[in-house]
Amino acid sequence: MSARDSGALAESLDSAFAGMTPLDRLRLLAERVKGRLVFTTSFGLEDQMLTHLVFANALPIEVVTLDTGRLFPETYALWRRTEETYGRRIRAKYPRGESLEALIEDQGIDGFYFGADMRKACCFARKVEPLSRALSGASGWVTGLRADQSANRHTMAFVAFDAAHGLIKANPLLDWSREAIRRFAEAEGLPVNPLHDRGFLSIGCAPCTRAVKPGEDERAGRWWWEAEGKKECGLHTVEGASASALNLAEGAGS
Repeated sequence: MSARDSGALAESLDSAFAGMTPLDRLRLLAERVKGRLVFTTSFGLEDQMLTHLVFANALPIEVVTLDTGRLFPETYALWRRTEETYGRRIRAKYPRGESLEALIEDQGIDGFYFGADMRKACCFARKVEPLSRALSGASGWVTGLRADQSANRHTMAFVAFDAAHGLIKANPLLDWSREAIRRFAEAEGLPVNPLHDRGFLSIGCAPCTRAVKPGEDERAGRWWWEAEGKKECGLHTVEGASASALNLAEGAGS
């Protein structure tokens, strides 16, 4: 499918998603988007809801996670528990060994604390580049993004054509609140990360995530030592995706 046709399909799906339930959105996406659909989970509250909808309804959507190597022990335990609950395997993508070795040789084991550029380099090696491999050959990408998580995400559409990855990107929970998802998880008895009850509302790598304080934004606990900004690692920004695509292209030609 050409970029123009994919863009038109994305616009059509974006309009159709309004007023639909998340399950119906996923079903419509699976029906209309031909080829591989990939859902990337980080085992947060939103992702557990989507994982449940995919597995419980046997939807033809692959569930993949990016194992950075520096996740919380609680996250790994939830990963195992989720697979046991649904009897399904969650595929993993890991950083390239050579890239990780070069990164740590250059900046040390915790170099990300000493500058935004160093932190972004770590995010790129551990998350952004592995994401590109996870999405390679896919036609659609499903995420657990919510509009009220940040100013950057507030401007996102339900469905859009992701030119950097060359696929359709869908956000079935974009108009859901955290509280609504929490109630769904409780009603359905979903396995969830115990860190949520300890103030970790947005959970990423262990060294880069802290519990939020009363009155703080949901993502204030991510990269807390940096000045306030987009609070993104590059997975959901044009800059990060474009850099990863370029990196893969250069690697393929070497």
